[in-house]
Amino acid sequence: MLEDRRKDGGFLGQPAWLWSLAALVLGIALSGLASYLHQQSLARAEHLRLDRLAQSSFEAVDAKLKTGGLLLRSVQALFLSSDDVTAEEFEAMYRNLRPREQFPSLQAIAYSALVTGDRAGSERYITSLVAPRQGNPRLLGLDISTQPANLAAAHFSRDADRPVMSAAFQLVQRKGMPGPNDGITLRLPVFSNGPSPSSVAERRAREIGTLAASFRVANLIEDALPKQALERFDLRVLDITEGGDRVLYSSGDATMRVRGRPLFERDIRYGGRTWRLQAQGRRLTGDASAMPWLTFGIGLLASGLLALLAWSVAGTRARSLILARDLAGQYSQSEERFRVLNELLPALVMLAREDDGRLVYANQACRDRLSIGDDVSQFRLGDLVEDPGLRARIAAASQGLGAMLNESARLQVPGHDSFWATLSVSRIMLGEQPHLLAVANDITELRVLSEELSYQASHDSLTSLYNRREFERRLSAAIAAQDAGAPMGALLYMDLDQFKLINDTSGHVAGDQLLAQLASLFAGILPEKAVVARLGGDEFAILVEQTDEAHALALAESVRQDIEGYVFGWEQRNYTVSASIGVVMLSGPGLSQRALMAYADTACYMAKERGRNRVHLFSESDATTTQRRSEMEWAGRIRQALVDDRFVLHFQELAPLWDGDDSAGVHMEMLVRLRDDNGAIVPPGAFIPAAERFGLMPQLDRWVVETTLANFDALHPSGKPVKLCAINLSGPTFEDETFADFVLEQLEKTGVPPQRVCFEITETAAMSSITRAVDFMQRLRSAGCKFSLDDFGSGMASFGYLKNLPVDFIKIDGSFIRNIETDPVSYSIVRAVTDIGHQLGLQVVAEWVADERARDLLRGLSVDYAQGFAIHRPEAALCFRGPPRA
Repeated sequence: MLEDRRKDGGFLGQPAWLWSLAALVLGIALSGLASYLHQQSLARAEHLRLDRLAQSSFEAVDAKLKTGGLLLRSVQALFLSSDDVTAEEFEAMYRNLRPREQFPSLQAIAYSALVTGDRAGSERYITSLVAPRQGNPRLLGLDISTQPANLAAAHFSRDADRPVMSAAFQLVQRKGMPGPNDGITLRLPVFSNGPSPSSVAERRAREIGTLAASFRVANLIEDALPKQALERFDLRVLDITEGGDRVLYSSGDATMRVRGRPLFERDIRYGGRTWRLQAQGRRLTGDASAMPWLTFGIGLLASGLLALLAWSVAGTRARSLILARDLAGQYSQSEERFRVLNELLPALVMLAREDDGRLVYANQACRDRLSIGDDVSQFRLGDLVEDPGLRARIAAASQGLGAMLNESARLQVPGHDSFWATLSVSRIMLGEQPHLLAVANDITELRVLSEELSYQASHDSLTSLYNRREFERRLSAAIAAQDAGAPMGALLYMDLDQFKLINDTSGHVAGDQLLAQLASLFAGILPEKAVVARLGGDEFAILVEQTDEAHALALAESVRQDIEGYVFGWEQRNYTVSASIGVVMLSGPGLSQRALMAYADTACYMAKERGRNRVHLFSESDATTTQRRSEMEWAGRIRQALVDDRFVLHFQELAPLWDGDDSAGVHMEMLVRLRDDNGAIVPPGAFIPAAERFGLMPQLDRWVVETTLANFDALHPSGKPVKLCAINLSGPTFEDETFADFVLEQLEKTGVPPQRVCFEITETAAMSSITRAVDFMQRLRSAGCKFSLDDFGSGMASFGYLKNLPVDFIKIDGSFIRNIETDPVSYSIVRAVTDIGHQLGLQVVAEWVADERARDLLRGLSVDYAQGFAIHRPEAALCFRGPPRA
């Protein structure tokens, strides 16, 4: 019985301690297994956490770069509102944006203006605006076209109209400074004022410059990374664009190849470059690394079943904690990034529920600008928009029926003033809930400035009427309407008569006041839809659509009469005013703006030619109008001939009629000719009238004087010296106050003795401005030049005037010489002029001497010199012989 109890004292015949030992061994084995499994679970959870932390870090860097692009977009908007941004406006923009609050690594924002050269492909970008100026003086004047990579980036950003990022380089403004000096630039194009261009061709045509924001790249990356990532990872950022591997940033072990530590990589692409972000986790320290050993200790102290249960509970709890911490951290980081980013933005950011449109979030800038306080849920997004049509579109977008909105709108809050803003509304998903995200930028000041600039660009500053540019735009629209079959219209071209008299007698201030008063007068006498503009000086234009010829002429006559009846008072003086008006009808397709303006100017000129203070209707069949148009065409040919140097000099000799010795040299008169496009010589009668009518004679006279004096010793083909050279001058030329100085300067420059130069002025020109003519003659006669009164007898001069003119020669008009053989009156006039001229001490010249009989008669009357075909036929000066000059 005792033996049986012994057998029963164990289990299956084994002692109890053996089972206890077996149980202990089993417990240790189970504890070791539990410790190992616990360690693997923690490793997987840690890897998952590190992966999420790494991805959020990579997204933060990507978001930082995109935010930099948004910063440049904000600056670009300023240039879209105004082409002419001053340095003060640029600096004010920088201060308002406060970019360094979000980008401590920002070095500078700079604008480089596009400067286009004469040949294709020679554009340059010169840096003219920099903010902040402190610390960045080296950027001003920098030509980025000298940097091929920068120039290529400017072109790429222009064509794509999106931000372009440069490779890392040493920042110019940080050269020689301590710390990391490598930086990058984000670049955007700047287009001229107007809506955003939609095509590459339009972008290239409207490009006026390029914007760049420069950052210290290492600081930019480190500022973007979460603090937890800097603590848990060894980090490295490489620029791998085009196969490169330049290190932009590194922390900890830069090799990224430590075994046993997880490595996370991601490539982000932005602005045309690719960065590779690498993050390698650091080894666990502290409590986390001791957890498996703790589990093993618990297994040793407890039974196998208790150890297994403890491991199961601990493992489940650990996994639950890791998962909860990861989810909470992920949500907290996402929400924090969203709020921090949006709270710093100067733009107005609002988030609204899709179902009812109520706001659930508004950033600080939005709350301040709309004055809505922290409780934003009482406002609906659509109620903040003033335009009912736009409110309806926002409501449609909230129901998923509309596309994303992006346009200018007036925003308002009840009880506060509205303001202009650019508003973008898009539909987004937050979790499982649809929301509306609205971003607005206050453009009130830009809008006001734009409207002011637009008004100034289209209106005359003195009269507040439309200016020439705006009038021509509206005239082009009227022409397009005619092409589309619109009713007949009329163009009235008006020029004030004798306006110069008011300026000369009472000053330009009085003239300006008259123009302003007449502009006010127009408002009461013209139809409401009439377009009236000041084209310049005292010229006005009126465009009236949907009118016939009779009504147009009646309107023009009414305007003329009202102006004629207007009395202008200035400083105790009263002036009567009149106007000459030309009328051109707009009828049918095929009209051109240039032709209509030319026709109107011609009609106005004809009104002045026929006595002023009248209305003239343009007609293609009018002979006078045809002549006027021919002269206008000649005016253009004359200007081009001056540019192409196609004028040539001819000369005609004068011969003494008494038996004298001309061995001292040749007496000649210079004559101007024009060589046409085919090289043929054009006589002066074809182009001189047009030159006189359109004020081109002063330019032509200057060319003759300059060319004659410059070639003075190469004028006569025989090589004989020139005793006296006569040069014709027109009336407007000697009325030019600077012409006498020009002649004296040319005489000094060429060394030609003034005593060998004689200027011929027609009798008519001298009498029209006798005071100015006398002053001009005395100025040059004091230097030694001589003067001849040309065409004497053809005008209104009397011998009394002749006595007061400081001339040396009288040239009798050829009309008297031509008939001297058959007309006794002509013979008597020539004799009287010769006798009185000699009594005044003047020498007498007879022109148009055609034969020897006339020469003998003139010799008998004691005329001193003869000129005409009987003496010498005009021929080219020596310096103009041979092939035409290029």
